[in-house]
Amino acid sequence: MALLGSGFDPGVTNVFCAYAQQYLFDEIHYIDILDCNGGDHGYAFATNFNPEINLREVSANGRYWERDKNGKGRWIETKPLEIKMVWDYPQVGKKDSYLMYHEEMESLSKNIKGLKRIRFFMTFGESYLTHMKCLENVGMLRIDEVDIGGVKVVPLQLLKELLPDPADLGERTVGKTNIGCVIEGIKDGKNKKIYIYNVCDHQACYKETGAQAVSYTTGVPAMVGAKMILEKRWSGKGVFNMENFDAKPFMEELNLQGLPSDIIEIS
Repeated sequence: MALLGSGFDPGVTNVFCAYAQQYLFDEIHYIDILDCNGGDHGYAFATNFNPEINLREVSANGRYWERDKNGKGRWIETKPLEIKMVWDYPQVGKKDSYLMYHEEMESLSKNIKGLKRIRFFMTFGESYLTHMKCLENVGMLRIDEVDIGGVKVVPLQLLKELLPDPADLGERTVGKTNIGCVIEGIKDGKNKKIYIYNVCDHQACYKETGAQAVSYTTGVPAMVGAKMILEKRWSGKGVFNMENFDAKPFMEELNLQGLPSDIIEIS
């Protein structure tokens, strides 16, 4: 068997949604996936993972999925960072959160029954966005080759070499991440809304593994996914998404392996 996307988002966020569908709701109508990195590395500008992927992802058009009045699912495209909300993240605080496209919506929109809308939001500070916009304006986010004195150079690849290596940020990064899902639907004929999330401390991760929380929250779920397969708690023939299986054993293993989750009801 093959298991797709066993990181945090995609990965744990899919499992959160599956757990809600299997154990907490009769119908799920709305999902907002919220990704907050409240860490501070002290640099004027740096990315928390591969700059080529990170900057292309942030500067791209946003997309979210919704079901229209005729019951047909469709993708709605937005301009980059066009839609913004402020969310109060437990243990982190209020942060500007921007709608982006993220790949877990592709399978969740198919596998969460009764879903009417799913969106993804990520936090960015003003300094990060200002730096990124300036770099974009002068062409440093271009992915086509530019001739410089007879040498072919891709501006974004050059920028990657100039920026701090994300792998070296761990020792100097302080603060916490908070990644989770706000899920709204019906239980026993009544409206229900919950927030299921994990908080991870950068310095605690660094002391344990020598890496910051973005690496930790990606690596631990990958190990747990492999563990589910090797111990045959998840099994089958073919290619599967994270939400295709019973979410409870994965959630229980996350609690044991350093990524416990909290669930709160929102009135």
